[in-house]
Amino acid sequence: MLNRLTTFPMHKISLSLFLAVGLVAATQAQNVTLPPSGDNQHATVTQWIGNLVSVTIDYHSPDVTAPNGEDRTGKIWGQLVPYGFNDLGFGLRNPAPWRAGANENTTITFSHDVQVQGQPLQAGTYGFHVVPMENEDWTLIFSNNATAWGSYFYDERDDALRVKAKPEASEPHEWLTYEFIDRQADQTTVALMWEKIKLPFTVAVPDMPQLYADNLRKELQSSAGFTWQGWNTAANYLLQQNLNLEEALQWAENAVSMPYIGEENFTTLQTKAQILSKLGRTDEAMAAMEKAIAHPTASALQVHSLGRQLLAQGQKEEALKIFQANAKKYPHTWPVNVGLARGYSAVGEYKKALKYAKMAHKEAPDQLNKDSMASAIEQLQQGKDIN
Repeated sequence: MLNRLTTFPMHKISLSLFLAVGLVAATQAQNVTLPPSGDNQHATVTQWIGNLVSVTIDYHSPDVTAPNGEDRTGKIWGQLVPYGFNDLGFGLRNPAPWRAGANENTTITFSHDVQVQGQPLQAGTYGFHVVPMENEDWTLIFSNNATAWGSYFYDERDDALRVKAKPEASEPHEWLTYEFIDRQADQTTVALMWEKIKLPFTVAVPDMPQLYADNLRKELQSSAGFTWQGWNTAANYLLQQNLNLEEALQWAENAVSMPYIGEENFTTLQTKAQILSKLGRTDEAMAAMEKAIAHPTASALQVHSLGRQLLAQGQKEEALKIFQANAKKYPHTWPVNVGLARGYSAVGEYKKALKYAKMAHKEAPDQLNKDSMASAIEQLQQGKDIN
């Protein structure tokens, strides 16, 4: 029996082939790079808060001048970007905010937990939307949906956080731009700027010192923990922050005596001594301090610097003892007499302080230090503390 071939009308074959070719062409078009839609340039900006926390904003940037050359100044807010929530005519058709940019979803990524306008927000990447208002504060929306196209599929059930921000008048900005206009040790201020409006909002890191401490703990389990310098630096940070002092003492002890890593020297011993002092273990602190000063690695300048640190911390009597020990170990060495002048001045013994200030003035190694001591002498003669 002959095999029967199934036949199709030619016009159906042509139509099927056309659709298949069209589908392949559309699929392939997605794999090529073309200019951005509407010439809205893609931009990414990142700011670090300290050395640990990063804030990254990824957006497309429309401009005031339309693609046809029209100057849209005065027509952006309330017209091109309507006030309030609006039906965008596509997608979910829910009342939607502005995408805070153009084309794809504007996103903002926080590497760590932060506070936005004082409200907590967990680390992660969020879709960022804005609700402009004509005569009110604007609403910032951080959505858990960070992959949608613009605001077409916005759903308030995805909101992670809503906060208010106050728009301000600003110098003209042709392109929508995000900038970090204020940068502090534990916070930054982000500003959306376009046309003649600036919308600033703060991003702060709660308890930054503890964040550093947690990170130090991790780093000490890696290469940093294989040197005494790593342990000593970490212990010093906790000391300066008055944070986790018992842990700081253990880190300082590791810097001194950890097998194959620790090293007993002036630097490690004085760190240990200061932590013991901060813990109120005075006798142990003085013993460690005396050992540090007597150690062969201790220089006159290092001991002097230690005394200055204690003065800055308000430990006047302890600082004077350090300056006196330095003078005993390194007599007639700069800046020993400077230390004695400062030490006696700190405890109110201005006559003794004046004596050593005059001696230091004669020993000054350069004009800058000579002028500094001349000023100190003048202050002491007036009965004023030089610290």
